[in-house]
Amino acid sequence: MSSYAFWNNKGGVGKSFLCFVAAAEYAHRHSNTDVYVIDLCPQANVSETLLGGYLNSPKALHSLSSKTPRSTVAGYLEARLNSPFRMIADVSPYVCEPREFNPQIPGNLRLVCGDNLLEIISEAIRQTSQLQIPIDAWKQVLSWIRDLTVSLRTHSGERDTLFLIDCNPSFAVYTQLGLVASEGVVIPFTADDSSRRAIENVVALLYGITDPNTAPYARISFAKRAKEEGVSVPKLHTFVSNRVTMYEGKAASAFIAINKIIKKTMDDIHQKNRHIFANPKDLPSNSFIEIPDYHSACVVAATTGTPLHKIKPGPKKIGEERVQLNPEPLWRYRDALEEFVNCL
Repeated sequence: MSSYAFWNNKGGVGKSFLCFVAAAEYAHRHSNTDVYVIDLCPQANVSETLLGGYLNSPKALHSLSSKTPRSTVAGYLEARLNSPFRMIADVSPYVCEPREFNPQIPGNLRLVCGDNLLEIISEAIRQTSQLQIPIDAWKQVLSWIRDLTVSLRTHSGERDTLFLIDCNPSFAVYTQLGLVASEGVVIPFTADDSSRRAIENVVALLYGITDPNTAPYARISFAKRAKEEGVSVPKLHTFVSNRVTMYEGKAASAFIAINKIIKKTMDDIHQKNRHIFANPKDLPSNSFIEIPDYHSACVVAATTGTPLHKIKPGPKKIGEERVQLNPEPLWRYRDALEEFVNCL
């Protein structure tokens, strides 16, 4: 696969940070591949990190959104609203090189920056998709981000490409655009029952697979319309148990217990619906990856925009605060995240 959406119907599970890690590490390892990050979250968290972290990115974000047209994903979608059913010949104005703002980022990584305007124009996008003419308006609008990936692949020429799309937890129209543009879905979650329910929502929203109580709504669902109109949806690729609390080098028993429940939930769904999984022959529980919680490393990376491969143990200064990164938990954290990147 060459395009992945990072999505869960629950917020706060670390999807944007995981997208940042995947993009920076994959680009670092594969210098002959153009890695594109498309930020479809109005909060623009992955863009903030790529552009230098929370402390340094506001100036970069302002610079990109102040251009004419806006050098952001909202700028691209505004252009599509002005010409809904015609591809844009030149998408380069909407793409930036994070390395220009954050020299720690590999030079082969590109960003279609997030933008809070995305939320404001979302209703206009939705209404455009509901036009009666042309008759395939919904299908064409839902393909806008996929069209962007096609143009960017053309721009990269003979070089390999990888697309990582950070999606908002809501199932808003811009989230649907990101999912339709992807081949696989990476689902980060935390070990709690709300994450289990959110993953069940992912399955219901994307594929219309749900329990009898909500089955009547399937008749008007995204999944039903996508099937009827020939809009492809991505397969479930990887499940990432994020921020696992460790005790004496092992996951705490409470996390193990919840993980078992979530794994069983997905294995049960797989038994009758193998077609929704990227690897239909394998049990989903075999593709679960555990990432230990190491808050200090997250703070250093997110605040400074430092990729994982550049983070070293030792004392760090974040603003006026001193943060200590100890070797053992840092190496354990890096090993787990590298295992995840290996899956892409």
